[in-house]
Amino acid sequence: MVSVTQRISAIKQPRGGYLPSKMFAVRELTDSKELNEVENLHAVLIGICVDYLTRLMNGAAKEEAFRVSLIGAMLIRKQEIAAKLLDEITGLDDSSIINACRLSGFDVVYRAGSARYKPVEEISPDKATIDNIRIMVERSLAFLEEFGPVKKDGFTFEGGYTDTIDSGDGDFLTEDTLWDFKVSKSAIKKEQTLQLLVYYLMGINSVHGEFQMIDKLGIFNPRQNKIYLLEIDRISDETIELVSNEVIGY
Repeated sequence: MVSVTQRISAIKQPRGGYLPSKMFAVRELTDSKELNEVENLHAVLIGICVDYLTRLMNGAAKEEAFRVSLIGAMLIRKQEIAAKLLDEITGLDDSSIINACRLSGFDVVYRAGSARYKPVEEISPDKATIDNIRIMVERSLAFLEEFGPVKKDGFTFEGGYTDTIDSGDGDFLTEDTLWDFKVSKSAIKKEQTLQLLVYYLMGINSVHGEFQMIDKLGIFNPRQNKIYLLEIDRISDETIELVSNEVIGY
């Protein structure tokens, strides 16, 4: 059994994808901030850090915001290091962002196994990267202020997993929208739209009743400061059935 992202990476999608990106309406938000061109951390790690810091600054408890990272640290018996890093995350100051990046480095253990782990002490974001993370978190908080409030974040899909997919966690639920956060420089891809649809289908089959109120799927990219939004009733029954059966295993 695999995670949602692992399953999607193994799927050969039809041309354009099960859920083509062109179906999503695009809205660009504006602010006066500009990101630095070059960063010295991998985009995936930056994305995780932005996600977790956004949850923290939006009111989540530290242990909940960095839950996956803490599990990863526990799996390789580095709880003390993780606890110290967590204790030193207090906001969006430089030191907090550095410690958040290092703590987020434990995620890979949970998501991909201990063989992929690299010592978190070696994670050292430079000033340009720190500033970019801060701006992206601030954009994310402004986004949630406008489109929230958040009803659920960092959720898993108990009751919705199958013999095919046994793990995966989503980003944010607002009143009527399932949101996924991405920090890529490129436009949304078919792997990302499929991931969002899988999260939705697993959600409505899970123990979380909030999913029954969801009628839109959205991606927010704080790097681009863009929103990609799709009404669920525009997705064909055939697509729903194909993804449910062939990708998830219902």
